[in-house]
Amino acid sequence: MSIEHKEIAAIREDYAKSSLSESDVLQNPIDQFKKWFAEAMTSQVTEPTAMVLSTVAENGRPSSRVVLLKDIKADGISFFTNYNSRKGQEIIQNPHVSALFFWPELQRQVRFEADVEKLPNSDSDEYFATRPRGSQIGAIASPQSSIIADREALESRVAEVEQEMEGKEVPRPEFWGGFLLKPVRVEFWQGRSSRLHDRIVYNNENGQWTINRLAP
Repeated sequence: MSIEHKEIAAIREDYAKSSLSESDVLQNPIDQFKKWFAEAMTSQVTEPTAMVLSTVAENGRPSSRVVLLKDIKADGISFFTNYNSRKGQEIIQNPHVSALFFWPELQRQVRFEADVEKLPNSDSDEYFATRPRGSQIGAIASPQSSIIADREALESRVAEVEQEMEGKEVPRPEFWGGFLLKPVRVEFWQGRSSRLHDRIVYNNENGQWTINRLAP
């Protein structure tokens, strides 16, 4: 066999914007993530909160999708979703995930491997109340990840919920809420020239973080 699309294989970019050494990073990966996230925000990175979340089904097959980071806590990072969705159910069945942030404008990646737990209802209530009303309605109306007949069926259900909620505050449905990703391993990746990238990894060993460099 040979490469069919050589024009794809030829696409490459030489990374040379920054560097990362063991002496650069903070002792706690959450603090280091906060530092890099702040830099992503000030650098006007497109969708800095977007992360690729990967879960594993009962049959061992992984699945990935983009979700949005909504908070950084002392012990992890969080996002919100429908608990009955595919990702929600896979997390409940197997509460171990990976999450990837890629900020191409900074030539950086951050990779989390984490244990997951549900956020308290109070956190989910607080965030749900801040969502636009249309998003609140959609959370109730959409049976996320389920097969539906067509777009019209979804829009019809949205209209029904809008009518039911007219003149009322939209309550958070019990099947919708937050997850907290508590990392056990975090890797910070800084692109470097000639693919000799900098990779600094944190591992949680008996409650203590160790820091090491990985070969690119």
